[in-house]
Amino acid sequence: MRKLQKTYRMEPAGSQGVWGLDDFQFLPFIWGSSQFVDHPTLEPRHFIDERVVNEHHQDYIFLECIKFINEMKTGPFAEHSNQLWNISAVPSWSKVNQGLIRMYKAECLEKFPVIQHFRFGSLLSIQPAKH
Repeated sequence: MRKLQKTYRMEPAGSQGVWGLDDFQFLPFIWGSSQFVDHPTLEPRHFIDERVVNEHHQDYIFLECIKFINEMKTGPFAEHSNQLWNISAVPSWSKVNQGLIRMYKAECLEKFPVIQHFRFGSLLSIQPAKH
């Protein structure tokens, strides 16, 4: 997905639009936040610091996701990634992780996806499945 976004300069957007976490990036954020639970020095407020992100992105999934966002989007972080900016104020990584899991459940798992602008053909037909 990231290669497509970089190659074609596609703007990532989730079901909540520009203000939400990208649906396809939820899992890396969940796994990445779990890496930080009980971390001795890095707190949620640190991931908005570009120096911290650049220094540690190779070791932590969450920071790699933030680095990608910083590369793809322009302008102040608080404006282009408002929901993540708000997450940086959460006091602990365990709370961040629990919140992301709840959000993933509500925004991805409990939604019925709608396909738009998709051409059906022989590979993906619109015919009902045979039982």
